[in-house]
Amino acid sequence: MKIYNSISRKKETFVPKNPEQVTMYVCGPTVYNYFHIGNARPFLFFDVVRRYFKYIGWEVKYVQNITDIEDKLIEQAKEENIPATEIAAKYTEAFFEDITALGIEKADHHTYATEFVPDMIQLIQALENKGFAYEKDGDVYFSVSKVENYGKLSGKNLDQLMAGARIEANSSKKNPADFTLWKKMKPGEPYWNSPWGKGRPGWHTECVVMSKKLLGQPFDIHGGGIDLIFPHHENERAQALALNNKPLARFWMHNGYLNIEGEKMSKSKNNFLIARDILKQYSPEAIRFFFLSKHYRSPIDFNEEIIKESQTAVKALYESLADINFLAFHHEKKEYDDSLVQIKQKFLDAMNDDFNTAIATSQLFKLQKMVKNEALALRLRKNAALMMVELGSVLGFFSDVHAKLQPKQTDLDEKLISVLIRYRAEFKQQKNWEMADRIRDDLKKIGIFLMDTPDGTKWKIELD
Repeated sequence: MKIYNSISRKKETFVPKNPEQVTMYVCGPTVYNYFHIGNARPFLFFDVVRRYFKYIGWEVKYVQNITDIEDKLIEQAKEENIPATEIAAKYTEAFFEDITALGIEKADHHTYATEFVPDMIQLIQALENKGFAYEKDGDVYFSVSKVENYGKLSGKNLDQLMAGARIEANSSKKNPADFTLWKKMKPGEPYWNSPWGKGRPGWHTECVVMSKKLLGQPFDIHGGGIDLIFPHHENERAQALALNNKPLARFWMHNGYLNIEGEKMSKSKNNFLIARDILKQYSPEAIRFFFLSKHYRSPIDFNEEIIKESQTAVKALYESLADINFLAFHHEKKEYDDSLVQIKQKFLDAMNDDFNTAIATSQLFKLQKMVKNEALALRLRKNAALMMVELGSVLGFFSDVHAKLQPKQTDLDEKLISVLIRYRAEFKQQKNWEMADRIRDDLKKIGIFLMDTPDGTKWKIELD
């Protein structure tokens, strides 16, 4: 398996530090509002990464943080005129509702920043004791110039950062590019007691503490959107190196930007799309297909035409399963011939090549064409359907295949079945056993079972 490592800027062979378990930390939401469709991309992509690791036989320990104390959250609390804790609780609940609606499985551990503040204070003290941090007027700053290769992850030059930071010079800092580890409390803000007075930890310290605490150092993969490389991930990396001269993570993975109709998403342009609003218009699997049909490191443009095409593509997959009556044989033993094995291998090769989901999803449509091809042997078509669902599930599709393919029973259905049962009874009276059996067998093929009883013929739906 090859994974592109942001810090080396090349694909590297990936083997987990522990041969049987992958350790993975992915930056989660700051819970001050509903997350937008751009935020959905890393949540969804790393859900697929975990699914694939598990599919190929590795256990996964997946940690994702909930940033429940941060500047934006405090500002939102002021705007809504409710305590910051209520804002955090409200939007944390919304986050879990929305990822569930998108078919994204919860992480093994969701860490809340406010539960780790004592550990954050300890880390800041350790940095201060080692000379990497300094206090000024109740704020504590990190000295970036004392870390070797600061800027290696983001490709930023420290001298340029220093010059750029002087534009917003802070007289309390020794160097303009130094970042805040501990923020002195302002009136009305949440706070914790610390050796430097009342205050709260900085965002960059929150993630480095929680990832190290649960996964050790170094862990295998640190993931997030490309917008987090600098300053967030660069500053996490700096603190970890300063503490014990070890990297925080072995691999850094970052997904590309999402634009809306070719432009950066922003409230000022009125193109700020909330994920839960998109879900009112399009299915979760259409959104998933939209993201996975592009390589995760590529920028992607969200527009109505493409998302409609994604909806149509997913519908075509399900229609092929319905046409072949997938639920009637989904428990049957899989018997993959060479043509199917080759398709599966192309899927695996694509995923092993830095999670190329664009190529992987194309294999689903090769299988879909086989399922639809009535010129092929039925056994081959059935196995193509079984493989399509197997591989599609790795990407997060078909989680509700039974519900989607299950016939919806209506009053009209009942009336039509009653008519067929009456015709069957008439054929039996005429001793036309062939037609009577044919009605019974055809109904059975679509999951409707007839039962002859002393009180007449009863029926039931039993697709599983």
